[in-house]
Amino acid sequence: MSHMQNNQVPDIYTQEAQQKPLNGRVLVSDCLGRQEFNTQLLYFTCSSLSENDERIYLISDRGGSPNVVCRDMFTGQETTLTDNKKGILKSYVYFDGTFNEGLGKASVCLDYKREIIYYIQDDKICKADRFGNRKELNRVPDGRMTAFTHVSLDGKRLCVPMTDGRCLDFDPETEGSGLDKRPIYDIDGRVQEENLSSYLCVYDTESGELLYEKQVPKCWITHVQFNPVDPEKIMYNHEWSSFDCGIRRIWMYDHVSDTITRIRTEGTDTLGNPAGYPRKAGDWVCHEMWSDDGKTIIYHGGYENGPAMVGKYELSSGKYWEIALPDDYNAYGHFTMDHRGNLVCDGYFKYPWEIKKVRENSTDNGPDPHKKDAEYICKVLPDWEKGMLEWIPLCKHESDWLGQDAHPHPIYSHTSDRIFFNSRMDKKVNVYCVSAKTPEYLHE
Repeated sequence: MSHMQNNQVPDIYTQEAQQKPLNGRVLVSDCLGRQEFNTQLLYFTCSSLSENDERIYLISDRGGSPNVVCRDMFTGQETTLTDNKKGILKSYVYFDGTFNEGLGKASVCLDYKREIIYYIQDDKICKADRFGNRKELNRVPDGRMTAFTHVSLDGKRLCVPMTDGRCLDFDPETEGSGLDKRPIYDIDGRVQEENLSSYLCVYDTESGELLYEKQVPKCWITHVQFNPVDPEKIMYNHEWSSFDCGIRRIWMYDHVSDTITRIRTEGTDTLGNPAGYPRKAGDWVCHEMWSDDGKTIIYHGGYENGPAMVGKYELSSGKYWEIALPDDYNAYGHFTMDHRGNLVCDGYFKYPWEIKKVRENSTDNGPDPHKKDAEYICKVLPDWEKGMLEWIPLCKHESDWLGQDAHPHPIYSHTSDRIFFNSRMDKKVNVYCVSAKTPEYLHE
């Protein structure tokens, strides 16, 4: 077993082990392997796969502008579900998109049980089934900026996060920086100073009616997720917190009681293995997600002046479990989870002797403390009570991490037998999958 304990690198990964073959990655986004355009998964807060894993939903710019494509995993047959010819809509995290024109790449989410996608085209909130039958549901109000949307597990509600448009009121060409043209100013700082608000806008997925709108003052919301078993509860974030990131990132709104709850608080009562680090406002926390039963929230981040960590919060008890990663697991990554509680990660892991490639990434200049230079897709099996993680490297993704679309953002298939991820190894982003089976040499 490759358990990691007391913030140390597991000793099973000897230098000889690196010579043993990992699982082979398979190109998914083009069956002929001659991809000359960019194709990526939907954002990882939703699945990109139908419930039976027979179809995959992708965003592709094959025709010049991005559109959503449904691909049959057996025949390779594709159906284009959207009709976008206007490029990319300006939104988080596509700062240099066009205002009120184009497909909101961040807006696409999938109801994987009914195979209906939801998306924003220009200023229209839309849906489409897997055959490409489209319907306009509503419109984005004037003067607002959108981000990642989410559909409830019962398929009845769509949450579209919006923020006062002033938050991204800038010229990307003269006031943008890096590959993604993000503003040179602190967005959350502007939200605080100018008293801007975000809005949790919840729509009926059949009629398009706005069911309610919850205003959240002095907040920049970009991620929203319905509780899987109670759509009256929505988890949301404060993006790129300009202060107190360790306790300002994750929040929950309960529509029934109309209350807002802070999820991660300061404290010294952390269970698991936090390596002696208390929970502090100065920590960095990110990429929260629900467990299938809606009882716990998984997140990751890093301790202030300390190592990276992955954590779990239980709603009913208010308890926290966190597991500190080894000190040299300092490469940025994301954790997502399958229906069985297993994790997958596209960052952090490295062999003890390994020297990583030097990658200067323009998106390194965000609030997170870790460089974007990781190379492995790993299955990660947590034992929360013992504070232990079993890291199982499956393959190298070798993405250059340049910009949001090239983040691997791995997700499990619904049967947990495969893991799908993005990678740009050369000039274009492609989608790959790898078997989630533990490589044979780790059984030796």
